[in-house]
Amino acid sequence: MADHRLSKKRRYIAAATGGAVAVVGAVVAAQTSTAATVWPAQKTFTGRAFDTCAAPSPAAMKAWNTGFYGGAAVYIGGKNRGCAQPNLTASWVKSVNAMGWKLIPLYVGAQPPCQTSANPEKLTASTAASLGVTDANDAVAKASALGMKPGSPVFLDMEPYDITNKACNDAVLAYVRSFTKTLRAKTYRGGFYGFTSSSAKAVATATDRTDLPGNLWYALWDKQNTTTTDWPWGATQYTDHSRGHQYLVNSKETRGGYTITVDQDAWDGPVAIIG
Repeated sequence: MADHRLSKKRRYIAAATGGAVAVVGAVVAAQTSTAATVWPAQKTFTGRAFDTCAAPSPAAMKAWNTGFYGGAAVYIGGKNRGCAQPNLTASWVKSVNAMGWKLIPLYVGAQPPCQTSANPEKLTASTAASLGVTDANDAVAKASALGMKPGSPVFLDMEPYDITNKACNDAVLAYVRSFTKTLRAKTYRGGFYGFTSSSAKAVATATDRTDLPGNLWYALWDKQNTTTTDWPWGATQYTDHSRGHQYLVNSKETRGGYTITVDQDAWDGPVAIIG
Protein backbone atom coordinates (compact mmCIF):
# COMPACT_ATOMS: atom_id res chain seq x y z
CA MET A 1 0.00 0.00 0.00
CA ALA A 2 1.62 3.24 -1.19
CA ASP A 3 5.31 3.09 -0.16
CA HIS A 4 4.74 0.26 2.29
CA ARG A 5 6.47 -2.22 -0.03
CA LEU A 6 6.26 -1.20 -3.68
CA SER A 7 7.36 2.26 -4.74
CA LYS A 8 4.53 4.66 -5.60
CA LYS A 9 5.67 4.75 -9.24
CA ARG A 10 5.73 0.96 -9.57
CA ARG A 11 2.31 0.67 -7.95
CA TYR A 12 0.80 3.13 -10.40
CA ILE A 13 2.30 1.13 -13.27
CA ALA A 14 1.07 -2.15 -11.82
CA ALA A 15 -2.40 -0.76 -11.12
CA ALA A 16 -2.77 0.20 -14.75
CA THR A 17 -2.33 -3.35 -16.02
CA GLY A 18 -5.71 -4.67 -14.95
CA GLY A 19 -7.88 -3.34 -17.76
CA ALA A 20 -11.42 -1.94 -17.65
CA VAL A 21 -13.74 -2.43 -14.71
CA ALA A 22 -16.51 -4.96 -15.13
CA VAL A 23 -19.83 -4.63 -13.32
CA VAL A 24 -21.58 -7.58 -11.78
CA GLY A 25 -24.74 -7.73 -9.73
CA ALA A 26 -24.25 -10.83 -7.64
CA VAL A 27 -24.79 -10.46 -3.95
CA VAL A 28 -21.62 -11.11 -2.01
CA ALA A 29 -21.35 -14.05 0.35
CA ALA A 30 -22.45 -13.59 3.94
CA GLN A 31 -19.96 -12.26 6.47
CA THR A 32 -20.17 -15.37 8.59
CA SER A 33 -19.70 -19.04 7.98
CA THR A 34 -22.73 -21.15 7.15
CA ALA A 35 -21.66 -23.63 9.81
CA ALA A 36 -23.49 -23.72 13.12
CA THR A 37 -20.98 -21.42 14.78
CA VAL A 38 -21.96 -18.72 17.26
CA TRP A 39 -20.36 -15.56 15.89
CA PRO A 40 -19.61 -12.50 18.01
CA ALA A 41 -21.53 -9.42 16.92
CA GLN A 42 -19.62 -7.55 14.26
CA LYS A 43 -18.06 -4.27 15.35
CA THR A 44 -18.17 -1.63 12.62
CA PHE A 45 -16.92 1.90 12.06
CA THR A 46 -18.02 4.51 9.54
CA GLY A 47 -15.73 7.48 8.96
CA ARG A 48 -12.19 8.41 7.98
CA ALA A 49 -9.30 6.04 8.64
CA PHE A 50 -5.62 6.05 7.84
CA ASP A 51 -3.01 3.41 7.16
CA THR A 52 0.73 3.79 7.48
CA CYS A 53 3.60 1.35 7.25
CA ALA A 54 4.59 1.20 10.93
CA ALA A 55 2.19 1.66 13.81
CA PRO A 56 2.84 5.12 15.30
CA SER A 57 3.89 5.58 18.89
CA PRO A 58 1.21 5.87 21.59
CA ALA A 59 2.11 9.55 21.97
CA ALA A 60 1.58 10.12 18.25
CA MET A 61 -1.74 8.27 18.32
CA LYS A 62 -2.84 10.45 21.23
CA ALA A 63 -1.81 13.62 19.38
CA TRP A 64 -3.60 12.47 16.24
CA ASN A 65 -6.80 11.73 18.13
CA THR A 66 -8.42 14.99 16.99
CA GLY A 67 -11.58 13.57 15.45
CA PHE A 68 -10.47 13.88 11.82
CA TYR A 69 -9.57 10.18 11.74
CA GLY A 70 -11.38 7.60 13.78
CA GLY A 71 -9.82 4.44 12.39
CA ALA A 72 -6.28 3.19 11.88
CA ALA A 73 -5.10 0.18 9.91
CA VAL A 74 -2.22 -1.84 11.32
CA TYR A 75 -0.04 -4.46 9.65
CA ILE A 76 -0.30 -7.40 12.01
CA GLY A 77 1.92 -9.81 10.06
CA GLY A 78 2.83 -11.63 6.89
CA LYS A 79 6.19 -12.47 5.34
CA ASN A 80 5.76 -9.59 2.89
CA ARG A 81 5.08 -6.98 5.55
CA GLY A 82 7.33 -4.06 4.69
CA CYS A 83 8.09 -2.42 8.05
CA ALA A 84 9.21 -3.48 11.48
CA GLN A 85 6.53 -2.88 14.12
CA PRO A 86 8.26 -1.94 17.39
CA ASN A 87 5.11 -0.20 18.67
CA LEU A 88 2.60 -2.86 17.69
CA THR A 89 2.06 -4.85 20.87
CA ALA A 90 -0.95 -5.99 22.85
CA SER A 91 -0.44 -3.08 25.25
CA TRP A 92 -0.33 -0.63 22.32
CA VAL A 93 -3.58 -2.05 20.95
CA LYS A 94 -5.23 -1.81 24.35
CA SER A 95 -3.97 1.74 24.85
CA VAL A 96 -5.07 3.17 21.50
CA ASN A 97 -8.37 1.33 21.71
CA ALA A 98 -8.96 3.07 25.05
CA MET A 99 -8.33 6.39 23.27
CA GLY A 100 -11.23 5.55 20.97
CA TRP A 101 -9.32 4.42 17.89
CA LYS A 102 -10.95 1.71 15.76
CA LEU A 103 -8.30 -0.69 14.46
CA ILE A 104 -8.26 -2.44 11.07
CA PRO A 105 -5.98 -5.52 10.94
CA LEU A 106 -3.99 -6.03 7.71
CA TYR A 107 -2.01 -9.14 6.81
CA VAL A 108 0.48 -9.09 3.93
CA GLY A 109 0.33 -12.64 2.71
CA ALA A 110 1.75 -14.42 -0.31
CA GLN A 111 1.76 -12.44 -3.53
CA PRO A 112 0.87 -13.54 -7.10
CA PRO A 113 3.26 -15.67 -9.15
CA CYS A 114 2.97 -13.29 -12.10
CA GLN A 115 3.75 -10.18 -10.05
CA THR A 116 7.02 -8.56 -11.07
CA SER A 117 7.95 -7.32 -7.61
CA ALA A 118 10.43 -9.28 -5.54
CA ASN A 119 8.65 -10.61 -2.45
CA PRO A 120 9.84 -13.02 0.25
CA GLU A 121 6.70 -15.12 -0.24
CA LYS A 122 4.98 -15.84 -3.55
CA LEU A 123 2.26 -18.37 -4.17
CA THR A 124 2.07 -20.84 -7.03
CA ALA A 125 -0.76 -22.93 -8.38
CA SER A 126 0.52 -25.93 -6.44
CA THR A 127 1.08 -24.09 -3.14
CA ALA A 128 -1.89 -21.67 -3.16
CA ALA A 129 -4.26 -23.75 -1.04
CA SER A 130 -1.69 -24.85 1.54
CA LEU A 131 -0.22 -21.36 1.85
CA GLY A 132 -3.69 -19.97 2.37
CA VAL A 133 -4.15 -22.24 5.38
CA THR A 134 -0.69 -21.54 6.79
CA ASP A 135 -0.94 -17.78 6.38
CA ALA A 136 -4.47 -17.56 7.76
CA ASN A 137 -3.48 -19.57 10.83
CA ASP A 138 -0.56 -17.21 11.31
CA ALA A 139 -2.81 -14.17 10.86
CA VAL A 140 -5.21 -15.45 13.51
CA ALA A 141 -2.34 -16.16 15.89
CA LYS A 142 -0.93 -12.66 15.35
CA ALA A 143 -4.32 -10.99 15.79
CA SER A 144 -5.09 -12.98 18.91
CA ALA A 145 -1.70 -12.17 20.45
CA LEU A 146 -2.46 -8.48 19.95
CA GLY A 147 -5.77 -8.79 21.77
CA MET A 148 -7.93 -8.77 18.63
CA LYS A 149 -10.65 -11.24 19.50
CA PRO A 150 -12.66 -13.70 17.37
CA GLY A 151 -15.21 -11.84 15.30
CA SER A 152 -12.56 -9.36 14.19
CA PRO A 153 -11.78 -8.99 10.49
CA VAL A 154 -8.41 -9.69 8.93
CA PHE A 155 -7.80 -7.94 5.61
CA LEU A 156 -5.53 -9.83 3.22
CA ASP A 157 -3.32 -7.38 1.30
CA MET A 158 -2.94 -8.36 -2.36
CA GLU A 159 -0.91 -6.01 -4.55
CA PRO A 160 -1.59 -5.43 -8.28
CA TYR A 161 -1.05 -8.16 -10.84
CA ASP A 162 -2.19 -9.06 -14.37
CA ILE A 163 -5.62 -10.58 -13.80
CA THR A 164 -5.91 -11.38 -17.51
CA ASN A 165 -3.28 -14.06 -16.88
CA LYS A 166 -5.77 -16.85 -16.13
CA ALA A 167 -3.34 -19.27 -14.53
CA CYS A 168 -2.04 -16.55 -12.24
CA ASN A 169 -5.51 -15.26 -11.39
CA ASP A 170 -6.82 -18.76 -10.66
CA ALA A 171 -3.91 -19.38 -8.30
CA VAL A 172 -4.52 -16.09 -6.48
CA LEU A 173 -8.22 -16.82 -6.04
CA ALA A 174 -7.42 -20.32 -4.76
CA TYR A 175 -5.13 -18.76 -2.17
CA VAL A 176 -7.70 -16.12 -1.19
CA ARG A 177 -10.42 -18.76 -0.80
CA SER A 178 -8.19 -20.96 1.34
CA PHE A 179 -7.13 -18.02 3.50
CA THR A 180 -10.71 -16.83 4.00
CA LYS A 181 -12.10 -20.30 4.70
CA THR A 182 -9.44 -20.86 7.34
CA LEU A 183 -10.16 -17.50 8.98
CA ARG A 184 -13.85 -18.30 9.18
CA ALA A 185 -13.18 -21.69 10.69
CA LYS A 186 -11.50 -19.83 13.55
CA THR A 187 -14.34 -17.26 13.73
CA TYR A 188 -12.44 -14.36 12.18
CA ARG A 189 -14.07 -12.41 9.36
CA GLY A 190 -12.49 -12.38 5.92
CA GLY A 191 -11.44 -9.09 4.35
CA PHE A 192 -9.47 -8.21 1.25
CA TYR A 193 -7.44 -5.17 0.19
CA GLY A 194 -6.74 -4.71 -3.51
CA PHE A 195 -6.90 -2.45 -6.55
CA THR A 196 -10.00 -1.68 -8.59
CA SER A 197 -8.05 -2.33 -11.79
CA SER A 198 -6.61 -5.67 -10.71
CA SER A 199 -6.62 -7.54 -7.40
CA ALA A 200 -9.87 -6.11 -5.97
CA LYS A 201 -11.50 -6.48 -9.36
CA ALA A 202 -10.56 -10.16 -9.46
CA VAL A 203 -12.38 -10.79 -6.18
CA ALA A 204 -15.37 -8.53 -6.88
CA THR A 205 -16.07 -9.95 -10.33
CA ALA A 206 -15.35 -13.64 -9.71
CA THR A 207 -18.30 -15.72 -10.86
CA ASP A 208 -17.74 -18.37 -8.21
CA ARG A 209 -18.32 -16.65 -4.86
CA THR A 210 -17.38 -19.68 -2.75
CA ASP A 211 -15.20 -18.76 0.24
CA LEU A 212 -14.40 -15.27 -1.01
CA PRO A 213 -14.02 -12.58 1.66
CA GLY A 214 -17.14 -10.72 2.74
CA ASN A 215 -15.42 -7.34 3.12
CA LEU A 216 -13.64 -5.43 0.35
CA TRP A 217 -11.19 -2.55 0.76
CA TYR A 218 -10.57 -1.06 -2.66
CA ALA A 219 -7.67 1.15 -3.71
CA LEU A 220 -8.86 3.86 -6.08
CA TRP A 221 -6.78 7.00 -5.69
CA ASP A 222 -9.39 9.51 -6.82
CA LYS A 223 -9.26 11.69 -3.66
CA GLN A 224 -12.96 11.02 -3.05
CA ASN A 225 -13.86 10.33 0.57
CA THR A 226 -16.65 7.87 -0.19
CA THR A 227 -17.44 4.17 -0.31
CA THR A 228 -20.49 4.61 -2.53
CA THR A 229 -20.31 7.22 -5.29
CA ASP A 230 -17.20 5.75 -6.91
CA TRP A 231 -17.96 2.11 -6.09
CA PRO A 232 -17.15 0.42 -9.41
CA TRP A 233 -19.20 -2.77 -9.16
CA GLY A 234 -22.77 -3.87 -8.50
CA ALA A 235 -24.75 -1.79 -6.02
CA THR A 236 -25.78 -4.90 -4.08
CA GLN A 237 -22.19 -6.02 -3.51
CA TYR A 238 -20.44 -5.59 -0.19
CA THR A 239 -23.26 -3.74 1.50
CA ASP A 240 -24.13 -3.76 5.22
CA HIS A 241 -20.86 -2.15 6.42
CA SER A 242 -18.50 -4.19 4.25
CA ARG A 243 -16.48 -1.58 2.32
CA GLY A 244 -13.31 0.45 2.66
CA HIS A 245 -11.86 2.85 0.11
CA GLN A 246 -8.22 3.97 -0.01
CA TYR A 247 -8.61 7.25 -1.84
CA LEU A 248 -5.34 9.15 -1.27
CA VAL A 249 -1.79 7.88 -0.67
CA ASN A 250 1.46 9.29 0.69
CA SER A 251 -0.15 12.22 2.48
CA LYS A 252 2.35 13.89 4.83
CA GLU A 253 0.35 15.24 7.75
CA THR A 254 1.17 16.86 11.09
CA ARG A 255 -1.05 16.76 14.14
CA GLY A 256 -0.05 17.76 17.66
CA GLY A 257 3.59 18.04 16.64
CA TYR A 258 3.77 14.54 15.11
CA THR A 259 4.29 14.21 11.36
CA ILE A 260 3.31 10.92 9.71
CA THR A 261 2.99 9.95 6.05
CA VAL A 262 -0.30 8.13 5.70
CA ASP A 263 -2.80 6.84 3.16
CA GLN A 264 -6.33 8.16 3.61
CA ASP A 265 -9.31 5.83 3.69
CA ALA A 266 -13.07 6.14 3.71
CA TRP A 267 -14.36 3.38 5.97
CA ASP A 268 -17.71 1.72 6.35
CA GLY A 269 -16.81 -1.74 7.51
CA PRO A 270 -15.74 -4.04 10.34
CA VAL A 271 -12.98 -3.25 12.80
CA ALA A 272 -11.16 -5.30 15.41
CA ILE A 273 -12.92 -6.44 18.55
CA ILE A 274 -10.46 -5.65 21.33
CA GLY A 275 -10.35 -7.40 24.63
